[in-house]
Amino acid sequence: MIQGEPASRSLSEVHSSVSVRKIGFWRRLLAFSGPAYLVSVGYMDPGNWATDLEGGARFGYRLLWVLLMSNAMAVLLQTLCARLGIVRGRDLAQACRENYPAWVNYSLWILCELAIAACDLAEVLGAAIALNLLFKLPLLYGVLVTSLDTLLILWLTRFGIRLIEAVVLVLIATIGACFAFEIFLAKPGVAEMAAGLVPRLTNDSLYVAIGILGATVMPHNLYLHSALVQTRRFGKSVEDKREACWYNFIDSALALNLALLVNAGILILAASTFFKRGVEVKEIQQAYTMLSPLLGSTLASVLFAVALLASGQSSTVTGTMAGQIVMEGFVDIRMQPWLRRLVTRLLAITPAIVTIVISGEEATYKLLILSQVVLSLQLPFAIIPLIHFTSDKAKMGEFANALWVKVLAWVTAAVIVGLNMRLAWQTLEPFGMWMWLPVAPVLLLLGYVVALPWLPRPGRLAVKMPDAEIPAFEAPRYESILVPLDHSDLDRIALGHASAIARQHGAKLYLLHVEEGVTSQVYGELSDTAEVEEGSFYLTQIMARLAEQGIEAEARVVHKQSPRKAIIEAARLFQPGLIIMGAHGHVGIKDLIFGSTINAVRHEVAAPVLIVR
Repeated sequence: MIQGEPASRSLSEVHSSVSVRKIGFWRRLLAFSGPAYLVSVGYMDPGNWATDLEGGARFGYRLLWVLLMSNAMAVLLQTLCARLGIVRGRDLAQACRENYPAWVNYSLWILCELAIAACDLAEVLGAAIALNLLFKLPLLYGVLVTSLDTLLILWLTRFGIRLIEAVVLVLIATIGACFAFEIFLAKPGVAEMAAGLVPRLTNDSLYVAIGILGATVMPHNLYLHSALVQTRRFGKSVEDKREACWYNFIDSALALNLALLVNAGILILAASTFFKRGVEVKEIQQAYTMLSPLLGSTLASVLFAVALLASGQSSTVTGTMAGQIVMEGFVDIRMQPWLRRLVTRLLAITPAIVTIVISGEEATYKLLILSQVVLSLQLPFAIIPLIHFTSDKAKMGEFANALWVKVLAWVTAAVIVGLNMRLAWQTLEPFGMWMWLPVAPVLLLLGYVVALPWLPRPGRLAVKMPDAEIPAFEAPRYESILVPLDHSDLDRIALGHASAIARQHGAKLYLLHVEEGVTSQVYGELSDTAEVEEGSFYLTQIMARLAEQGIEAEARVVHKQSPRKAIIEAARLFQPGLIIMGAHGHVGIKDLIFGSTINAVRHEVAAPVLIVR
């Protein structure tokens, strides 16, 4: 059984926005395809480039097995994420908030934000390096220019999730085509590649191996995938969810294996080009300049830079979405997208600028690899909750993990934790035991998260409130009530209050829905899109439900860019005695950050405003 509905929907602006009607296997597979490709972008971002180049140039084909193992782990974990989102209707961050104490949630949130900042750092540096290679733009200026992609992402999201998926797929295809050509020029040895699939690890290669693992199985991708699968509008029955899980598994297997080919291509290119000739690669720019003479084609270097630029830009899309999901899921904060992106990018740009100014452009390569090691260190804090949640039969029902899935998942977690502990010991041991003190709280948090399902849950203490004397007051009489609706879970709460008051007072309800899409802004009332049709059907259903309850209601659809202006104009037109609006609880100066619709409305209208959440 699924216990209740989530307090708020993941990626609410695109939630259930893609229809997956039963239209034949191939067309339905195409409808479900997309979330895993967005996720796979994180598996081939500039951070992967740095770790794969380093691994191939220093150790030849010996770390190919790490890539294969990491990809197998990724397919398993992303499948579990998709199942969590489909069956429970929660993303991983929301599930954490529902199950963990506040101090654990805030700790996990901070760790995840650090991981996102590390990933964003890789995207910033990768895109800046690509601009430097293609247009000779100084790296410091390139870092600053990459902050402008915030505007591009915000512009793209206005056109729906399918357009974003299409753009990312084009970028992935560009990366794949570039490396396919370069592998053709490099002509790697098949026997040597096969030998690289045999597991072996030395102290020298441990750091790079963990970097490859962190770059491949990225923690924020687990949060992202559990939300993206909810953009598909599938049924609520067990059979519908089983089909959705199956189609998403196919989507994940195809997309992540494509990412494996790209990552393997980078490592193989580095091994067959640099390792064989004894060339030490200290920066990505060096790899670019040496590819042309080594492979005998100028086009090889150009394609290398083009693929790097495509990699950085495509990862930016998913990084933005992951940041939104993590913040809303863990701490229930809805920040305006432009500010959310600006904060994340500033956190990434700052260490990049400091490194370039102090240590020079050569140090950016090591910074890229370090960012991926940080991702690996954060992985257990996402994987272990995921295993717990998807193994919970009380909430997952028949979709709970089978025994063999649990064994594979826990082995995966053990391998990642073991490698991280080995790296921590290798790094801290020369400095003495006292260096473990700063790490101790993190280890205790990890132990608590592992053991939490088996720990006793303290009950809530009942608090007796003192009696209070209530003064006499005159109850108002409402003849009409205005209820703005935004097609979210808050509508149910607002309508519940409105219908209760309407029945008591015999009041008429005015329902207002604002269409904000690009088509609505351009064509106004002439708009005729799937989104508009869905909104009209939604209002029709509500009107029918109110009529069954004997409540008089009138619905109005307005095509405007600003909901604030539409609500104010409707209030002046209908002159309601009361306005009931849904909100997320932001007041005062938070309105500047989280949106100022309610604050503007209450200042502009004469009627009292009831804010529900």
